[in-house]
Amino acid sequence: MTRLIIFGAPGAGKGTQATRIAQDLGIPAISTGDIFRFNIKNETALGRQVKEILASGAYVPDEVTSAIVRDRLLQPDALAGFLLDGYPRTLAQVEELDGMVAFTGHRLDAVVVLTVDAEEIVQRLLQRAQVESRADDTEDVIRRRQEVYLEQTEPLIGVYREHGIVFEIDGMGEVDDVTKRIFEALDVVPQS
Repeated sequence: MTRLIIFGAPGAGKGTQATRIAQDLGIPAISTGDIFRFNIKNETALGRQVKEILASGAYVPDEVTSAIVRDRLLQPDALAGFLLDGYPRTLAQVEELDGMVAFTGHRLDAVVVLTVDAEEIVQRLLQRAQVESRADDTEDVIRRRQEVYLEQTEPLIGVYREHGIVFEIDGMGEVDDVTKRIFEALDVVPQS
């Protein structure tokens, strides 16, 4: 059983690596962003609520996000393990997640932190913006997102570092090389 979190600045390759890790381990990759987008697209009650919150420029409240994650972690495919991408994002969510996992009689096994040079991230996202015609990915916006990530995520990584479950992985280079480094690090993780 494997219970993982993946952190990394926007553009660090989290989504790509999360998919690869989850497929290899036979666990679901759970992205709160994907869950929100699915619900917005399908105009569910949650989707309408989240769309309204995001349209106002606010963050989705912790209790809404945590409720979604709690529900998802109780689904049959996640009972044997999961990989979270995009959650937790606040210290309150860290505490909430600890409670959710403890409720199942388990613990988190590892936190993978992809580290990528800030300038490399800017170049990756500018290139993605061109390819995907994403007008909102300007250099200023990308740099601001990096600042927000560092401000909000570093304290969370610190909490998990105290638990001795953080694995910082060099996210630079070829995708396959990064994947290999992640699995080499995870090989030493005892599974709960």
